[in-house]
Order: sequence, then C-alpha cells, then structure tokens
Amino acid sequence: MTRCRLCGSEAMTSVVDLGATPPCESFLAADQLDQPEPAYPLHLRVCTECWLAQIPPLITPEDTFKEYAYFSSYSTSWVEHARTFVAEAAARAGLEAKGQDAFVVEVASNDGYLLKHVVDRGIRCLGIEPSVNVGAAAREAGVPTLTEFLSPDTGSAVRAEHGPADLVVANNVYAHIPDVVGFTQGLRALVADDGWVSIEVQHLLTLIEENQYDTIYHEHFQYYTVASAIRALASGGLTLVDVELLPTHGGSIRLWARPAEVAGEPSRRVAEVLDREKAAGLQELSGYTEFSTRVAKVRRDLLRFLIEAAERGETVVGYGAPGKGNTLLNHCGIRPDLLTYTVDRNPYKHGRFTPGTRIPILPPERIAADKPDYVLVLPWNLRDELIEQLSFVHDWGGRLVFPIPELSIVEATSLEEGTE
Repeated sequence: MTRCRLCGSEAMTSVVDLGATPPCESFLAADQLDQPEPAYPLHLRVCTECWLAQIPPLITPEDTFKEYAYFSSYSTSWVEHARTFVAEAAARAGLEAKGQDAFVVEVASNDGYLLKHVVDRGIRCLGIEPSVNVGAAAREAGVPTLTEFLSPDTGSAVRAEHGPADLVVANNVYAHIPDVVGFTQGLRALVADDGWVSIEVQHLLTLIEENQYDTIYHEHFQYYTVASAIRALASGGLTLVDVELLPTHGGSIRLWARPAEVAGEPSRRVAEVLDREKAAGLQELSGYTEFSTRVAKVRRDLLRFLIEAAERGETVVGYGAPGKGNTLLNHCGIRPDLLTYTVDRNPYKHGRFTPGTRIPILPPERIAADKPDYVLVLPWNLRDELIEQLSFVHDWGGRLVFPIPELSIVEATSLEEGTE
C-alpha cells in the first residue's frame, strides 16, 4: 500500500505486522480441509498526514459479505445495546414527533437486530445489507431489507424511492469499506438535509492502549480516531457534531454527524476526545511505536500458558468463533493440539473449522459434556456477559481465560479475576 485511501498521501508508516492470515470469516467445511487456503498480509500502517490507520485492501467486500457468518442477534448484550440506542436516537432525531413521516435507514443492517426495535415503534425503516443470507433472516423477522452495498448511486436510488432519511445508522461498518469517500457520499445521499447520521466504530485509542490487536483483520480496512473520522466525514459533506465513548467492542466511538450546511458547532465532548487522542500521541508517531512490542507479549504469554497446560495434561477449549479470534489464533499459531475445539452459539458455524488454524467449531453444549480444565474466551469484549453465561464451568472447577489486553484467568470457583 503506497497511498492513503483517504487523503492520497504516500506518508505511510508501519504500526504492526501480523504476518499473513486467511480472511477471518472464511470458515472451512470438512470437505475443504485438504484444499489450499489463501492467506493475505495483515499489516497495519498509519498515514502521517491525516492519521488514518489502515491495512491494504487485498480482499473486496464482495469476497466477504455476499455470504456472511456473523449474525448480530446471537449476542444478548448487543441486542440490548441496539434497543437502548434506538430509544436514544429516536429522541435526538425527533422521530416520534414526525410520526408516520419519519424514516430510518440502517446501512449494514445484518439480521435486523437493530431495526426490529424501530419496527416495534411503528417507525418506517429500511435496512441495506449486502449479505444475502443475513438479509433474508432480517426479512423473515419482519424488517424491510435491501440486499445491496452502499454507494452514492445506491443512496440516491433509495432516497428517490423512499424519501430522505431522518436518521441514517451505520454501526460497525465504517471500518469495513475500502472506499471511505464513496461510502460517506452514500450516507449523505441517504440523509435528509436536516437529518442525522449515527456511526459506531471501534476507537483506535483503546485498540492501541488495550492491546486489542486481534480486532485487526481483513474485513476492517481502517481504524479511526475522532480526528481521522472528522476528515473522513468531511469527504462526503458531513460534519461531526457530537461523540460518545462506548464500551462496545472493547472501546468504540459513536459519531453523530449532520449535513455540513446545518451542523453548527460541535459539542464539548468532541474537543475533549480530541484532546485525549492528542495526549496519547495519536497525531504523531510516538503514540504508535511501542504497540508492536506489546502485541508480541500477548502472543508469548498465551502460547506459554497453552503449552504449559498441555504439558500438565490439562484440557483447553475455546468459547466463540469471532473474527477477532481468528486473528489471534493465526498470529499465535494455535492449532488443535493446544486448543482442542471451540464452540459458538451460531448454528451456521457448527461442523466448520476456523480459517488457517483448522480448529473444529462445535455447539456450546460440548463444554458441559466434556468439562475442560480451561475455556479460552475469544470474544473477550463480551467479558461480563460471558462470565455470567459460563458460570456453570465452576461446577467442575474449570476456569475461564481471557487473552486481551493481557492474559487473565478467572477462578471459576468464585469467578474472581486473577492473573497467571
């Protein structure tokens, strides 16, 4: 990658090189295990002109999202997060007052987990979801959904057919598109001239501070600070007016933007977060130089734990098969000899194998049946939710292991956190 995809600068500097891995959602069927498996470099760089962190666009969204393995509704906490968001966003955008004239569009609407709360409020809505399988699930749940990628043309066509949107939601998608400018122009085409755009995306500040390197994978083409997000939004005619810091995905930002013509002055919170990012050195190279060293320590600590557990004859299985888990497993070189299998609540993944590392994915019931000594929790961002869901592990003295931000072992007899 020689040029920044946002500003076009050639001033690109390495942040961390994770080697080469397969696409993180390319789960393997049993009949694919003897076939070649493509892997692509996973090298994060930052542009020292606009400070957008990014990886090369070596795979296309079409490669990943036409058939997708992730269904948002399988996360209890994420569905609740969406319900709360809809209530707050409806108030901010004045949707209830508009009544039947109100219109909400969500881009990358997945299986309708968020828009179903809009439907329940009697507000007209539309999901734009490129994945055929999850879009079909949304329609079955009663959420109107268009199977399409967002572009300026798509945005204009939806606006012409349905009218402008009072609220456009783009949660956990702004990192997933290599054409940042075109996508942002699509958001502007969708939103009413006096409307609102809400974007949730992982915050680069917490990614670096908390060693969350496993959230770097080929689906995520870029990683935002508020400073770089302001520049990205401006490329499509949108202006940031407010920001919220969220705990989701280990630390996210919720960006509230409006068309530049009506935006006005940004809130005090925008300046506060910009100051935090500047203090962390994220607008200069000093904030990035030690990240790769801390990433290497996460790998060494996890491998040491797994190897020593195997030498003691103890069993370790995984919980979850998220995209971030596959970055971690591949970077650490973990195979079934160290992690016998992992489980997942999503039936789509059952009977399949993790990309690259070929670890079997089984139904969650296997953990109670096999009573392993340790359960390695791969979706560590759902820590509180999963400690509660997996509390039954204490029945046989098992323990939970969290690899990020540092190796942490939860003593299952008391569910009190310890480290090892």
